[in-house]
Amino acid sequence: MAAGMVILCFAVSGDGVYCCFVLFLPLLPVAPLQEGSYYQARIATVKFEGSERTNNSTHTVHTHICMLSRVAAVKATRIHNRRRVTGSTGRRREGRESEPQRPNMSRPVFASALLLLVVMMCCGSGDAHAVEINLRDAQLPNEVAILVPEKTLVDPKGGKGQITTRESFAAPSLVRAGGVMTVLAEGWIRYTGSHKTSSELGSADIVAGYISAAETWPSIVAEVTSTEWRAHTVLGDGNGDDLVGVLRNPTSVGMDNKAFLLVGNCTIKYDATKKIWQEVGWDIRMLVGEATQSISSGRGEWIEWAAPISLMSLIPEKLKSALKEFVGGRGSGIVTYDGTIVFPLTARNQNGYPVSLLIYSKDKGNSWVVPKGISPVDCFDSRIIEWDYGTLLMVTDCLDGRKVFESNDMGESWTEAVGVLSWLSTDAPPDPYGRRYLLGSVITAIIEGNNLILYTQKGSYPPGERGLPNAFYLWATDGNRTFHTGRLSVDVRENAATANTLLYSGDALHLAEARGAGTISTIYFSRLTEELEIIKSLVRTWERMDALFSMSHTPTDGLVGFLSNAAIGQKWMDEYLCVNATVTNGVKVQDGFKFPGHGSGATWPVNSRKDNGPYTFANKRFTLVATVFINELKTGGSSNPLLGAVLDEPVSQVLIGLSYNTGGKWETVFKGKTTTQSSTWETGRRYQVVLMLSENEGSVYVNGELVGSSETIPTSKERLFDVSRFQIGGDEGGRGGDVTVTNVFLYNRRLSEDELKTLRKGEGSMRGGVSRVLMLLLLGLCGIAVLY
Repeated sequence: MAAGMVILCFAVSGDGVYCCFVLFLPLLPVAPLQEGSYYQARIATVKFEGSERTNNSTHTVHTHICMLSRVAAVKATRIHNRRRVTGSTGRRREGRESEPQRPNMSRPVFASALLLLVVMMCCGSGDAHAVEINLRDAQLPNEVAILVPEKTLVDPKGGKGQITTRESFAAPSLVRAGGVMTVLAEGWIRYTGSHKTSSELGSADIVAGYISAAETWPSIVAEVTSTEWRAHTVLGDGNGDDLVGVLRNPTSVGMDNKAFLLVGNCTIKYDATKKIWQEVGWDIRMLVGEATQSISSGRGEWIEWAAPISLMSLIPEKLKSALKEFVGGRGSGIVTYDGTIVFPLTARNQNGYPVSLLIYSKDKGNSWVVPKGISPVDCFDSRIIEWDYGTLLMVTDCLDGRKVFESNDMGESWTEAVGVLSWLSTDAPPDPYGRRYLLGSVITAIIEGNNLILYTQKGSYPPGERGLPNAFYLWATDGNRTFHTGRLSVDVRENAATANTLLYSGDALHLAEARGAGTISTIYFSRLTEELEIIKSLVRTWERMDALFSMSHTPTDGLVGFLSNAAIGQKWMDEYLCVNATVTNGVKVQDGFKFPGHGSGATWPVNSRKDNGPYTFANKRFTLVATVFINELKTGGSSNPLLGAVLDEPVSQVLIGLSYNTGGKWETVFKGKTTTQSSTWETGRRYQVVLMLSENEGSVYVNGELVGSSETIPTSKERLFDVSRFQIGGDEGGRGGDVTVTNVFLYNRRLSEDELKTLRKGEGSMRGGVSRVLMLLLLGLCGIAVLY
């Protein structure tokens, strides 16, 4: 019998004692390792002359996007480090010994860690918070390098010609047609002609790797890593000594048995008189492929691609005269609820500024329409989703921050959707090279009957450390709450991720990601099985929580977080399992914490970048509600902070807050300035305190009565720093009185006075029930752990 331990665990929560489980927890071994290697290559890009913009260096990334695509796509990537390929055996193939190793945890060890967490949470271990912090980051997804520079053999189009390799692969796209999963990417080839260039010149074609969607993960790994594995050329331009073709930004979507692929095309020609290379033509092409071959019939092209058609003639003349250099938006298109196929497009106006727009087909690809609506200038790399029926949302990177635009007329007009998808919006300028807050893929999925948005975005690892975001995380949101399942990849020395794309199809979630160094990158493919199971469990928890609150008539529209009875040591758990608060010198009580005085309090980092807080709405609008008891008046200070919204470090100023003084009066805080109000407080009495922010308007309520307000609060664009966290029961300077804080609600909108009254009335009836929901979740997590 395997070594292990038997655990009988009970949990005490609120008014009841619950038996969690009796289990045998085996001590599981780690699988052996196996060595291997990858090749490395280097390729640079040509520098064009005569048309570089010099008045604003921030725009150079968008100039000559034909050739700079390779740089923009992989600028922040690093040389392939020791990269694991894991199947069911747990073996891995690694690269050079001098390169850093990617940390990970095997499935059995992950299962043991998850079971251990459940045990600690149920049994109330004070050390469990350390396990909880690392649980979502305990393992990285299993992956396989599917398109590897200088290694992956690529068959020519139609099988006629020489089998070759590529210097680099970039801009991944994923599509499923029938039972065939296809990984698409740009395949870069160095120019080896007779004409010298100031730097190395390269061309790019579109390359595909085919996978059977029905295959198990070990079978996929075995197929891709076999010596007979081949990628295939989907589209390539005829290159010559004086002519080079660059195909950019493959953007794909599947419908039934067909795959639709949008590609930008740039032609570069050598001018013998000027002795320079120049762009001489742009095009956008559409290819339609049909799945015709199964895995059992060999390793040929499983999708038959029809000849490409040019879409330039479909662009309205007014748009064509105003814009140039059309390319796809990268990643994926969408199929709307009514069957419309939609692709994002990016172009440049005549002054060189990028804009975003779209193209669509309502008849399954037989005809295409380019609507006249475009985004404001300097918005690029658009991702399109349909959130409500008939409503398209376009998420774009802009030079003044990431923005969301909305269209209800299929792209004929776009308006900025302020407050919509607020967790994706930011006033911080984007970083095209992946050094800060890089957004990867954005898709929608119906999981457990719920409409969700799944997206990938860079954050900090380990959480809490300052510095540039260095890890891609997978996030899930229902439009209110936002949760990350853990890391997808971590940038290490000389290896970083610059782009990825998600695909949810057939109740399976997949990822393709470009990682590498300089202008060299590899495409990795992952099946996100564990991450999907976590999302399913999470969604069920959200449903149970909302149902519980609805029974007590508590408003759930916009409710994103709730701190109450769930806690592990000094970690105050968000009962929606999204963002937890950290407690300092607090004592756990029913539904909350008692903060006994100086040096005690809680910090809720809902929008802290270093802690991967996702709720950027806190910069513009929120409602924070808490129930407080002032237990005893402490001497030694005239003012005692109670609740506050705090700007990010190093400012750490309270933007809006509530305090109480030794004279028995409430004090409001706006922009760091404290004002004593006429309203009074008493020890031992229960108060509902509320902080509200709506752009430049702030309000503070106590028991439904307005205590203070301000209409001159600097807006998020006027401030240099974000609202990063909420302070509860004390401040970061150690000030605080003897108070008890329970049942803290966070909303992403402003509540009405009637809703505040409803919230006060319903609070008592929900006590204890929420903790039972959390207990059910823990049992569900136990089940997930056993499966793995």
